[in-house]
Amino acid sequence: MSTLLADAKNLLAELIARYASRVDYLAIRLEEAEGTDIFLRGEKIETLSEGVSIGGQVRACYQGGWGFASFNQLAGLAERIEEAIAAARLVGDEETILAPVDPVQITCELLLTGTDPRKIPIIDKKRLCDRYTDILRQVDPRITTTSVRYSDSAQRILLFTSEGTILEQSWVDMEMRFAATARNGETVQTGRETTGSRKAYEDLIQLDSQVRGAAQRAVEALSLPSVKGNTYQVVIDPILSGLFVHEAFGHLSEADMAYENPDLLEVMTLGRRFGPEDLQIFDGAAPPGHRGSYLYDDEGTPATTTQLIKDGVLVGRLHSRETAGKLEETATGNARCLNYHYPPIVRMTNTWIERGKTPVQDLFTDIKEGVYARNWLGGMTNGEMFTFSAGEAWMIRNGQLAEPVRDVTLSGNVFSTLADIEAIGDDFYWDESGGCGKGGQNGLPVGCGGPSLRIRNVVVGGESA
Repeated sequence: MSTLLADAKNLLAELIARYASRVDYLAIRLEEAEGTDIFLRGEKIETLSEGVSIGGQVRACYQGGWGFASFNQLAGLAERIEEAIAAARLVGDEETILAPVDPVQITCELLLTGTDPRKIPIIDKKRLCDRYTDILRQVDPRITTTSVRYSDSAQRILLFTSEGTILEQSWVDMEMRFAATARNGETVQTGRETTGSRKAYEDLIQLDSQVRGAAQRAVEALSLPSVKGNTYQVVIDPILSGLFVHEAFGHLSEADMAYENPDLLEVMTLGRRFGPEDLQIFDGAAPPGHRGSYLYDDEGTPATTTQLIKDGVLVGRLHSRETAGKLEETATGNARCLNYHYPPIVRMTNTWIERGKTPVQDLFTDIKEGVYARNWLGGMTNGEMFTFSAGEAWMIRNGQLAEPVRDVTLSGNVFSTLADIEAIGDDFYWDESGGCGKGGQNGLPVGCGGPSLRIRNVVVGGESA
């Protein structure tokens, strides 16, 4: 812990003791972060920076009303506490209900398994980006635009609450993004790859084949036929399964969305069947080594693994202490904030579909005409509706892979799609490329995982024939 954070402990303890009696709940979170951001568009440097930030936040709750204030200087912390308390007392007009959590006094660190990126000079990180840029550009003369982004961030937080929690926690996160756009006349295609790690800088330095693959996909797609829009049986790979479970289902499992939307809460009734009996869906920060992993959330609740769907039936949802209290359920350790500028809200961590028992090759059996989709290019969700673009795709004919196709989008209603899962593959892959956005807090590290899936009645190509 830095000298500043260590010196702040006595001050935070004193301020908590002084102000706790004026509210139902009070928390002070102090954060120190340092990181690197490099962004190359072609050979042009758009961003090349290293930075250190120190700041904090105050959260106060009184009669169900919340007050929030952020700060950059400890000298004015008492005033920020007064502001948060005043705001909470101004809006509070009901009962404060927070699910019970045992206070903790602990120091914990998510240990790296290899080199800490803070030990690597920025010039070496820039050379790594240059190397990947060269790989993208050299694939084919039709590559017209490339981009490479590198980022790393080390965060250390200190959390004091009026309930007695004193938590110190730290971690390091890294991410790289690559894109190549190819052009042939009026035809333009893009290939993308993203990867991340909370383990070691070494995870980012041997990505040549992955980077080359992004550019090759863009070039190869120039000459491919577009898929004929229709409703198909579809097989998706584990990367798309992970994207689907995170974007289309995971956000609906965040209890603040359900609590604030009575219609959604009615739809997401525990005990309701959503999928086949062999469908199991989980979320949790407790599994170690993933980008959404930690030991305690930003309210000091221990990390857990929450089963959301068991044997096809909805059995759980993701909570902060407030949503768990109001819905009379158990806090799951899913209250997270991107940094000290934002209050914790209910967020996913690592979300996955458990592997099934069907051999992957058998997923294609008996499909007379369908689509096999791999990797992701982009996507969006709107409530229970989703649309995802596949990075690669092939037609399936008579149970066999046939010609490759492009411009493949997969659209549907998440609840109908879960019910239309026909088979779950016996493979599994963790995708550590996720950066989740919600409530203005964009780029929060998450993990996604899943097996290959066979799904019927999927709208492909944007419209049904």
